Amino acid sequence: MDEDLKPLIGLSLTQLQSVALEAGLRRFAGGQMARWLYQKRVRSIDEMTDLSKSARETLKERYCVGREEPLARVVSIDGTAKYLFRGAKSRDVESVMIPDGDRATLCISSQAGCRMGCRFCMTGRQGFHGQLTRAQIINQVLSVEESERLTNAVFMGMGEPMDNFEEVVAAIEIMTSDWGLAWSPKRITVSSIGKIRELRELIERTKVHVAISVHSPYGDERASLMPVEKAYALTDVLGMLRDYDWAHQRRLSVEYIMWRGLNDDMRHADALARLLRGLHCRVNLIRFHAIPDSDLLTTDEARMVAFRDRLNELGLTATIRASRGEDIMAACGMLAGAGRKDSGTS
Repeated sequence: MDEDLKPLIGLSLTQLQSVALEAGLRRFAGGQMARWLYQKRVRSIDEMTDLSKSARETLKERYCVGREEPLARVVSIDGTAKYLFRGAKSRDVESVMIPDGDRATLCISSQAGCRMGCRFCMTGRQGFHGQLTRAQIINQVLSVEESERLTNAVFMGMGEPMDNFEEVVAAIEIMTSDWGLAWSPKRITVSSIGKIRELRELIERTKVHVAISVHSPYGDERASLMPVEKAYALTDVLGMLRDYDWAHQRRLSVEYIMWRGLNDDMRHADALARLLRGLHCRVNLIRFHAIPDSDLLTTDEARMVAFRDRLNELGLTATIRASRGEDIMAACGMLAGAGRKDSGTS
């Protein structure tokens, strides 16, 4: 992509209407551009054939479609596909397509690296390299090979979505608007460690599902795993979430990675049930995927089953999430992207 040109993907209908007026077109040409970009998924302005040739030439002076092909693609033995896309500064980013019967879910990245520093996450270990733009976020949806048959999207890739709030919300608007991809918000889940102000705004501005990373019901223990606990205590996050109705229209999930001898006993199950009592949510138990130089250990299947059964006995809805893509480092917590020697873009 020519770095001197501005990408059109990532722009809202209102913004595209402004681009049309700037190019000497009528406002309705913005809607035409939106259809070409998000529904017909063109790769060049020349393909927008219901715009005059002179208008297309004018647009090309300042703009490009902005689609970028993946830098790499690798496929797991279970069919999971991991993609590498151009990221920010010296760090490229990964997204993951997870097939499951009739479902095809794209795990989207929102940042290059991450500021949150979670002890168990390879993305967090690499530090923060920069924000992805809304164009880079929506490009992941448009440019994976399976784009046309995607059924769901989860913002659970590299980065903390609420730490890049406006760009993530802009991408969600494109995905859910009639002039964009026209997805139901129920097809999208946004995961967060719990930045309270941004999370509240997400809930009030969108209708997407929400997933909260918990991983321990005890504050001091959670802080040892997730430094963000010191700034956004889980009790405060859950208190805010209780202000909303999770029994209708949208879903709240609790993400709970399990580690042997750390958070996988019945004491933790009972404490988690007490913490979540009265909150309409589903608990996803996640097997820890070992990462280099970590002293954290994976819980065995029997303990995960016992933990799940205990939560269900105590009135929660708990399931064990199937592990996918571990052989290609595409499973939960394993995304790291790739570094580039130069600090510019490729």
